Amino acid sequence: MKNYDGVIFDLDGTLLNTLEDLMDSVNYGLKAHHMPERSLEEIRCFVGNGVERLIELAVPEGTGDLEREKVFAQFKAHYKIHCNDKTGLYPGVEELLARLKEEGFAMAIVSNKLQEGVDALNKQYFDRYVETAIGAREGIRKKPAPDTVMEALRILDLPKERVVYVGDSEVDIATAQNAGMDCINVAWGFRTRKEQEKAGAKVFVERPEEIVELLYHDMGD
Repeated sequence: MKNYDGVIFDLDGTLLNTLEDLMDSVNYGLKAHHMPERSLEEIRCFVGNGVERLIELAVPEGTGDLEREKVFAQFKAHYKIHCNDKTGLYPGVEELLARLKEEGFAMAIVSNKLQEGVDALNKQYFDRYVETAIGAREGIRKKPAPDTVMEALRILDLPKERVVYVGDSEVDIATAQNAGMDCINVAWGFRTRKEQEKAGAKVFVERPEEIVELLYHDMGD
């Protein structure tokens, strides 16, 4: 018997490996303004709190607001075109989503990525599986505020007690806590297991298929 009826997924680092495309677009903006480029490991540490924060961390310390905004604008323009050049599903994710749909679980995506990026990637990979994909936009607070999760729950028409949140970072852990939801953390994403444990993660999966079994059990057991 199911202990949950739905799943809300984070996007970057949970369902999709988007790191290289993010790095390329960040470095495009930095290079255009004669700023030093960033490594993949630096980008990994910077992501999770939305692209504005990503650019804040990527530009050199002391960069003025106007110059940072110019880098951000070039990042956005580049990423809009190149958001799916090197991006791909993590192994086992598509099989997981197909199985969850087959077994009657409702699904949604919530992300701090800009809504237009979420829309493009959702159309490419997920819209046959998920009921909604919510990104960063005006009028709704980004994670770790619970607003996007609450909006997803409203669309799914499910109470938070019957839905589990799945993510890969300290932002996701805090989001689940702020929403009062159970959380599954994935070990393959942008944060290591150790980093997530330090942020309070308790339930981990090493492979996507392990998520299914957990949905038939109480996470508090």
